[in-house]
Amino acid sequence: MLLAIDIGNTTIALAAVHKGKVKAVQRMDTPPSGGDPRVLVSRLNKALAVFRKKGYIFNKVVLCSVVPKILTVVERTIVKSMGFEPKVVGRDIIVPIKNRYKDPKQVGQDRLVGAYAALRLYGKPACRPGRPLVVIDLGTAITFDVVSARGEYLGGAIVPGLRLSAESLFLKTALLPKIVLKAPGDIIGKTTEESMLSGLFYGYGALCQGMVDLLTRSIAASGRVRPKVVMTGGHTRLMKKFVSPKIRIIDENLVFKGMALLAPF
Repeated sequence: MLLAIDIGNTTIALAAVHKGKVKAVQRMDTPPSGGDPRVLVSRLNKALAVFRKKGYIFNKVVLCSVVPKILTVVERTIVKSMGFEPKVVGRDIIVPIKNRYKDPKQVGQDRLVGAYAALRLYGKPACRPGRPLVVIDLGTAITFDVVSARGEYLGGAIVPGLRLSAESLFLKTALLPKIVLKAPGDIIGKTTEESMLSGLFYGYGALCQGMVDLLTRSIAASGRVRPKVVMTGGHTRLMKKFVSPKIRIIDENLVFKGMALLAPF
C-alpha cells in the first residue's frame, strides 16, 4: 500500500492508496512559516496512527510538496516512524511529461502530477489521437493547467483559491467577518456572511466556466479540438454544484492517483 502525501501552502493531505484506488484521506492545516515543527510532527503521527488502526500497512511513501521547509520535517517524521526513506516528486521522481513552460522549474510539482494523472487516466487512448485536457485544481490557489493532444504540458493560469480569498476579505477589511466555507443557499445573500459565501461560490463557479471557455477558444484557435475538463482538489465537493455541468470529469483525488502512477517500486 502507498502512503501519498501532498504538502500544500494551507493544507497537508495524506492518502492511503491501494492498486490505484484511494482508500482513505486525512487532511490537516499546514503550519505557518516559522511555526513549531513539533506541532506538525504530532499531527502527522496522529494521522499515521489513524491509518494503522484501519489496518493499513505502507511499504512505500511518495511526497509532493510546494513548501520546502515543511517537506524536510515530513521526511524526517516518515523515516523515524516507518524506518525507510520516502520518495519525493521532483527530486527522486521526475514526472514524465513534456514541460513547455518557458522556465520548467517554475511549475509546481503538484500541477505536473495532476496534468500527468489526467493524461494517463482521461487522456488519449493508445489506439487513436487524443483530445487536449484542462485540469482545474481547487486548492490554496485555483490552477488551470492545459495538456495538449500530444500529451505535452503547455501551461495555464493561477488565481487565489476560496479559502485564501475568504481570509483576505477578513484580514484586509474593517467590517467583513471571518467565515466558515460552506455552500450558500441562495445567490442573493441576506446577511454579510451569506453575501460573502455567494460571491465566493457562485463567483468562482462562473470564473471556472469562463476560464474554460477562454482556454477552449485558445486551443481551438490553434487548430485543436475541444478539450476534456477535469476538476480536482480539496474544495471539489464544495464547488462541484456551482460549476457548469459541462465539467463532467470530477476526480477529487487526481493528484494522489498521479503519485500512485509515479511510484517507482
